[in-house]
Formats: sequence, C-alpha cells, structure tokens
Amino acid sequence: MRSLFTLSLVLAAVLFSASASLAAPRVQRVAAGLDWPVFVTAPPGDTTRVFIVEAHTGAIRILRLSDLTLLPTPFLTVPGVSQGTEQGLLGLAFHPNYANNGLFYVYYTNPDTQVVRYHVSIDPNVANPASATPVLSFFQPQPNHNGGWIGFGPDGELYIASGDGGAGDDNGEGHTPDIGNGQDITDNLLGKILRIDVDGDDFPLDPAKNYAIPLTNPFVGALGDDEIWAYGLRNPWRASFDRATGNFYIGDVGQGACEEIDVQFQSSPGGENYGWRLREGLIETPTVGIGGPKPPGAIDPILNYPHSGMSCSGPDLGPGFVGIAITGGYVYRGPVTQLVGRYFFADFGTAHLWSLVWDGTAPSLANGTNFIGLTDHSGDPVFAPDVGAISSISSFGEDAAGNLYILDLDGEIFRLPEPAGALPLAAGLAAVAALGWWRDHSSNTGRRFSRNARIPSCASGCCDAEAITSVA
Repeated sequence: MRSLFTLSLVLAAVLFSASASLAAPRVQRVAAGLDWPVFVTAPPGDTTRVFIVEAHTGAIRILRLSDLTLLPTPFLTVPGVSQGTEQGLLGLAFHPNYANNGLFYVYYTNPDTQVVRYHVSIDPNVANPASATPVLSFFQPQPNHNGGWIGFGPDGELYIASGDGGAGDDNGEGHTPDIGNGQDITDNLLGKILRIDVDGDDFPLDPAKNYAIPLTNPFVGALGDDEIWAYGLRNPWRASFDRATGNFYIGDVGQGACEEIDVQFQSSPGGENYGWRLREGLIETPTVGIGGPKPPGAIDPILNYPHSGMSCSGPDLGPGFVGIAITGGYVYRGPVTQLVGRYFFADFGTAHLWSLVWDGTAPSLANGTNFIGLTDHSGDPVFAPDVGAISSISSFGEDAAGNLYILDLDGEIFRLPEPAGALPLAAGLAAVAALGWWRDHSSNTGRRFSRNARIPSCASGCCDAEAITSVA
C-alpha cells in the first residue's frame, strides 16, 4: 500500500505540473489544399524542402520549409497513374547519393506495379520527365492491396513493399491456389518486402529490368525469388527504417480482424515469414479454409489490435485501441527530446494517433506484447493542431532533420515541431512510465496494459469504427 500511495503522489505531481503548464498546441499544419497526399520525404541532407506525393494526380509537390510555401510547379507529374481508391502514385525515394547523382525512384500503379527511376533537371525544383527509366514491374491482379512504400535501407539497397494483389483472403483469380500470393515465394513478388541493388544491372538484355540482386538476399542460390527479402504480408501500408538504429518497422493492414506491427533488427539476414494468409496478427485468419496454424519459423507481430467486435489474442489494449486499417509510421528522431525513440503509427479508419516503444525483444520471440508506453494521443490537447483537424491519416513522413509529418488524405500536412514548453509532454511520459513500472512489478498475474495510457489527458477521442468504410 505504501508503494501505491507513493506512486499516486508522483502521478498526481507530474500530472498537475502538466495540466498547469499546458502551452499552445504542439502540432503545426504546414500545408493544405493537396490532392490525396500519401507520402512526404526529403533528399538526404536537404533540410530546406520536403516532397509530397499526391496519389491520384501523380504529382510530387515541393514544400519550401523556410516559409512553408507550396511551390506552384510540381517537381514531377508521373503520367498514366491509375486512380482507384488504393491506386496511384504511392511511393518516393531519393538515392542516398542524390546530392551528386540526382536520381530518385517512384512506385505507382497503372494498374500494374511500376518502379521507375528519374533524374532531376538543371533546376533543382523540377525533375526531368524524359529521364524515366523502368526499374522493376509486376502484375497486379486486383485494384487494392498495392503496398507502395519504397525506401533505401542503411545498407544502401532499395526496399519495396508490395501487397498481396487484392480481393479478399488472398484468394481467387491472380492468387496462387491453396496458399495465396503472400506464402508463394516462387515467381511471385506480391505480399512481400523486396530488396534490390539499383546501382547494378543483372539483366542487361532486358530494358524493363534495371537492377541487380544483392548477393546477401535470403533466397539467392535457394528456392525462392532472388528479389524477396521477407514475405507473408497482406498490404504493408507504410514501412520505415529507424534512422538511429537501422531497425525496420512494417505496418501490415489486416482483413477483418487484426492490424499489426512487425519489426526486424538491422542485423536481420532476411527471409522472415509474417504468416499471411494463414495468420492475421496473432490469430488464424478467421475465414474457413483460409486460416491455419502458424507456419514453422514465422514471425508474430510486436503488437496487434482488433477491429470492432473482434479479438486478436495478446493483451487487452482497451477500447481506445480498436481500428480498421493501420498506417505504419516512424520512430521519432526529431528535435523533441521527449519523443525520441517512440514509434508513431495510426489507424486510417478511426483517426487514432498512437505511439509506443519497442522493448527490443528478438522478433523470433514476438508475441504481441513486445512494447512499453503504448499511448493514445487522440483527443490530447498536446497533439491538437494549430489549424485544421487530423482525420484520415494516410501516412507519415520525415524530413532530413528527422521532424515527423502526419498526412491527412483530405489534403493537410502536419508537423510535430519543437514545443515552446516541453514540460507537459515530459511529465506525461514520466507518468506513463511510472504507471507501467508499478503494474509490471505489483502483480503476479502477468503483464497488464492501461487502456488510458495517454499524455497528459485521458480523453479517448474514439470514433465509431462501424460508421467508417475501410479502404483496406
């Protein structure tokens, strides 16, 4: 009882301090009026601009950071992009040596998946549209589940996230009978993370394939496509590398039951199987004849959360952690020291904004409980924007300085800036950490998780998930 009383005093003190010193909103709207923005990034070392991807116009827009001006002329407009709900221009990645070679890469559907290389023109704010060079392409059987994230890893290789090809249950026309595309590793690049070397060319006689296979890819010299890095994914909607550690995070959209976060160490040799279509999060996919036991050696998520009315196994996260379609994010490495090391992610359908810290458990031992400080920032005044509203969170992004951006499909871009007064945030995080320590050390009934672990407010900000139509 004494420890509980002491903890209560500590919590009361930090929360009183937080509520007494709340300053202006911490989240800043930096752009508006965009058309279906789905990604934001910047060339390495360029702290003056960010580049915003518009899915359905095919345009890449430049936001000048010095005065938050959206330049009127697009950096590039990719022609011929398809415009279904989950289609379009979906990914952008600048070459690690962009400052010297001017190369960048896009991922789009037309409706098949295309990864194409471009070159900047003599004007640094305009690309050369005539420089388009195909890198890799593959068939997309249905218009949904396109994945679309691309990014360079700390090893300098290009990673590509592909969906399972669409429809439901990874089943039907265009899907491998009996196992689906996600579990098929031969002549099938759907439902995967791919890894290629864009500085080489192993296919000199094929003008449509301009890349090399890294010799360290897991299926080189073995059964399986050489391009595959990991498999067993449904629709990996946003992945990222932690710029400090090199660890790799994947947000994989579930079907009707569970959303999940998967993690790889930087030292991973690849070859991970994340279980789809047999598994959805920690459970068997509920569809009869589709779900099944966990494949040998398959990797479970560090966290999964349920759709309304569903159960995903793992800890009960509470009603604030229910959703429809995960939007994977980033480990924060920006200027707000109290947020450094927290992985931010969201749910597109419910507009919940969350963060957690991965506890470092080996991915092979992941069981859905491998995190600390799970926090719901929804409805919290500390994360309320100065203008506009954060609703349909389509993606996250980073600039060259590590600032975190939140994209709203309605056309707004938000940024977490250096706060004027960091005490409320620091106090709230301290409260979350203290509460988590007490719960872990005061009960012999196993780990429990607070459903109100928010900072500093406990407002839920819940949406009616059943009233929202999923785009997953």
